[in-house]
Amino acid sequence: MILSCVIIEDEPLAADKLEGFISQTPFLKLSASFDNALDGLAFINGAQVDILFLDIQMEKLTGLQLLESLTKKPYVIITSAYSEYAIKGFDLQVSDYLLKPYSFERFLTAVNKIYDDIILKKSNDNPGHIFIKTEYRIENIAIDEILYIEGMQSYLQVALPDKKIITKQSFKSLITQLPQGKFIQVHKSWVVAVSKIESIERSRIKIANKLIPIGDTFKNAFYSAINNCSTK
Repeated sequence: MILSCVIIEDEPLAADKLEGFISQTPFLKLSASFDNALDGLAFINGAQVDILFLDIQMEKLTGLQLLESLTKKPYVIITSAYSEYAIKGFDLQVSDYLLKPYSFERFLTAVNKIYDDIILKKSNDNPGHIFIKTEYRIENIAIDEILYIEGMQSYLQVALPDKKIITKQSFKSLITQLPQGKFIQVHKSWVVAVSKIESIERSRIKIANKLIPIGDTFKNAFYSAINNCSTK
C-alpha cells in the first residue's frame, strides 16, 4: 500500500527537505507540493490524499484556516517552527506536530504512526486476517496461521508454519489487531497462539520445535488463561 502525500509549505528549503524524506520512505508517494494554502486547498478537496504536510504561517490563508476549511480531511502532520500552535493543531485533530528543525527519524515516527493506524483499520474490515508491514510491502496474514511473535530489539518476528515475517511494528500495535483469548503474551519479548501450544514444561512452551520462555511477570496470567481453556 502506497500513501499519497501533499506538501503545503512556503519555505523552499523546508519543502525540499520534506520531498527528500518522502522519497526515502517506501510507502509514501508525493502527489503534489504547493507554496500557498489556497492552491493546496483546491487540490485536496478534489483528489485522494492520505497525508497532508502542512505549514502554519503562510500569507492569505494560514495552515490552521485551511484545516478549518477542508471538506474532507486527510491525516495531517503540521510542520512549523512555532510550538505555540501545537495545542490549536491538536484541537483540529492533526495526527502529529513536527517542530522545525526535525530529523528523518522524527519524520518516520510520525508517518509510521499513521501507517499503523491505516493498517489497523483495514484489519478490522477484514476479520480473520491482519496486515503486517514489512520494509517494502504489506503482508496479508491469516490469523490462524500465526504460531508466535518474537520481539528482537528494534523489530518483531512473526512465525508462520512456512516462513517468518520481519516487521518494525510495535508489540502494542500488532497485539491490538489480534483477537483476545487466542493469543497471550508470555514474556516481554514473546506472544504465543494458545491453540498452537504443543506442551508446557519447566516454564517453557513448545511450539513447532521452538522453546519459548514464560516470564515471571506473565506466569499467573498465562496459567490462568490455560486453565480457563481446559475447563471449557
